[in-house]
Amino acid sequence: QVHLVESGGGLVQPGGSLRLSCGASGFAFNTYTMRWYRQAPGKERELVALITGAGGMINYGEAAKGRFTILRNNAWNTVTLQMDTLEPDDTAVYYCNAIHPVGKQEYWGLGTQVTVSS
Repeated sequence: QVHLVESGGGLVQPGGSLRLSCGASGFAFNTYTMRWYRQAPGKERELVALITGAGGMINYGEAAKGRFTILRNNAWNTVTLQMDTLEPDDTAVYYCNAIHPVGKQEYWGLGTQVTVSS
């Protein structure tokens, strides 16, 4: 059974940092592209960052560039999102996503809430 479990969300002040983690099980983690998405109230879900299976390619959404860092550890089946210089507009539910680059199988976590507020 596939599991993607996010952790690390919470309340942080503007300018602060958070580190989100996603633990994966039940599929061949190192063959999947891992992505972080977020969805703020009243807005569409947007891509925050992605990293390919071997870590050879990383891309960031516009809002994440220069502030967020995605990393993966294929030995531990984890992917992390280091978020620095957080802004109130970063407030959203953050979701971990896995997608196979060929077969397009796709899995989602349940999300973790990030709130940036003073």
